[in-house]
Amino acid sequence: MVAKQTILIVDDSEMNRAILADMLGGEFDIIEAENGKEGVAMLQKHGPEISLVLLDIVMPEMDGFGVLNMMNKYHWIEDIPVIMISAERGSSHIERAFELGITDFISRPFDALIVHRRVVNTILLYAKQKKLASLVTEQIYEKEHRSSLMIDVLSHIVEFRNGESGLHVRHVHMLTEIMLKALVRRTDRYHLTQTDISVISTASALHDIGKIAIPEEILNKPGRFTDEEFAIMKTHSMEGAKMLEALPFYQDEPLVKAAYEICRWHHERWDGRGYPDGLKEDEIPISAQMVALADVYDALTSERVYKPAFTHDQAVRMILGGECGTFNPLVMDCLRDCADDIQAELAGDDVQRRNQREVQNVARELHKHEELTASERTLELLEHERMKYTFFASLTKEIQFEYTVTPPSLSLTSWGAEKLGLPEIVMDPFQDPQALTIFDPRDRDNLADALHSTTPGNPVVTYDCKLHVGEEERWHRIIARASWSFEEPPRYTGCIGKAMDIHSSRLQLENLERQASHDELTGLLNHAYAKKRIMERMEDRPDGHYALAILDLDYFKSANDTYGHMFGDQVLKYLADRMRRSIRGGDIAARVGGDEFLIFLEYKDDLEATIDGIYNRLAGGRYENFQISVSMGVVSAAEVGTDYDTLFKRADQALYVVKNHGKGHYRYYHKENALMDKAISAVSPIDGEESAPQAQGEEEQV
Repeated sequence: MVAKQTILIVDDSEMNRAILADMLGGEFDIIEAENGKEGVAMLQKHGPEISLVLLDIVMPEMDGFGVLNMMNKYHWIEDIPVIMISAERGSSHIERAFELGITDFISRPFDALIVHRRVVNTILLYAKQKKLASLVTEQIYEKEHRSSLMIDVLSHIVEFRNGESGLHVRHVHMLTEIMLKALVRRTDRYHLTQTDISVISTASALHDIGKIAIPEEILNKPGRFTDEEFAIMKTHSMEGAKMLEALPFYQDEPLVKAAYEICRWHHERWDGRGYPDGLKEDEIPISAQMVALADVYDALTSERVYKPAFTHDQAVRMILGGECGTFNPLVMDCLRDCADDIQAELAGDDVQRRNQREVQNVARELHKHEELTASERTLELLEHERMKYTFFASLTKEIQFEYTVTPPSLSLTSWGAEKLGLPEIVMDPFQDPQALTIFDPRDRDNLADALHSTTPGNPVVTYDCKLHVGEEERWHRIIARASWSFEEPPRYTGCIGKAMDIHSSRLQLENLERQASHDELTGLLNHAYAKKRIMERMEDRPDGHYALAILDLDYFKSANDTYGHMFGDQVLKYLADRMRRSIRGGDIAARVGGDEFLIFLEYKDDLEATIDGIYNRLAGGRYENFQISVSMGVVSAAEVGTDYDTLFKRADQALYVVKNHGKGHYRYYHKENALMDKAISAVSPIDGEESAPQAQGEEEQV
């Protein structure tokens, strides 16, 4: 069954609306608005669904010409035909209406048959235009999709071989696009068009294609490269350029040219200390400069086999501080401008947002062809995105909103509107009596002032206040992002944001923080959070006496193999509980992973007695049929310093020796003669000369 098309009737006369609805209701779905202001709200809410508007001229609130002005301002007139039906017959009115884009004009009183015929003809005409546009848009969309898919597949192959996440390619693409747009806003020095930005961003996905030629044992080496290995690794930039240069076709294509520049020169640096050609300053193409910075940022904020991930703030600080090589000062300014945008975009990067960007690409292509209207395919995609957004917004239980200055309107998600007792679209909310009751006037004015005081480079506002929700007054945190026009100087155009119930959010946040900091199975701290706590402790009290012990369960694999993994999980929980009871309140216990745990403690005089007591409380005993046996390696900060990674590595070395010499005891690491035995068991001490080469070998490998 074919769905009926929708007609919007905008007329202040209830009788006129009823006559038109009776006349057309058999073939079309009818929605009505009793004045121009309400008509604009209907267009804003149901725009993609409306096939035709029947519009009166003389109305309260906003007349027909006001509606047409709004439809032109927001380009709705390009997609939705308007037939004006009015008793006003003056030539000036009719001429003005046609200048504002109406399709037809019908004078009252009218003949029902004529109105019906003109309505049908207008809808058929626009349907044919939409069908033509749909064919063009579908081809553009498929082209975008196929190109993106092929580049993603190729890039994923490179990233998979490199042992990294395919997200690196997507992140570099996104960061490059954000930075290039920031550059265009700041200067016209590089004469970049929107097409140039799209080409460079797409080509960025191929920046590391030359790594295909690098031996895998070098590519995925977890430790520091030797000089010879690093020299081989650096050849990937030239290898990628050679691959593109060897293409037997498409050499004149802008995408290939951009990809060549990026592959070859994305490791060049502003001061000339990069590779492979030692280019400096603007000898380096701006495409390669932007991808270089994007590549460095994502490498810093991503976990690698040789390092943990840095935070966004740390990465930005390191780049701006020159710790990652020198960059174009103008490019650094762009990073400062869009630092908040980068964090927000990467946090929200997913398939949904990617599809939205593809739809935007289609829209830009269509904009080049003024004779075409938006296609049905585009409208379907936009409606699908709106539906997904509405669904996910309802799950968050947050009041999400959008405010536009012109026309002044407040749009709410369905859940938010229901929560506040408002319609989903509130026209002119600063004059709406019901909307005005939500905010205290002082808070409303303070929030408005804060939003107007933002800048395009720093658009986010956070504001805590009470909202009147139903019959309650509850504290909410409002996070809003101001929107600015692209004209010079930029003009504030509105904002998007959300209001979170602070009490509910605090409980959710505490739960999320616990999940982020604790091991789900055992309830102990996880390794990442324990490391953070330990580093903070040693930094706050650098004169303290600290020790780190790493332990694991002996014969744990046999417990899993014999009794199953559920039994093994219970054994781990049993050991974790014993650890909690065996340490003092200020000590830190954490699960490193698998059956490996750590204990960090501060001691005063007798470390050996403290460690001996902890070990005796952990070792021995049984969990059902499984005998608990523990091996442990211990290191004192007095021996190796307070660098956490060094402490962990030395304790792990001591544990390694225990595991290979009988298990079921513990040892200390001593730097004077590598590893000395402090075993409880009868295992004889290991000679320093025998263990030193082994420890040194491990250090060199790391």
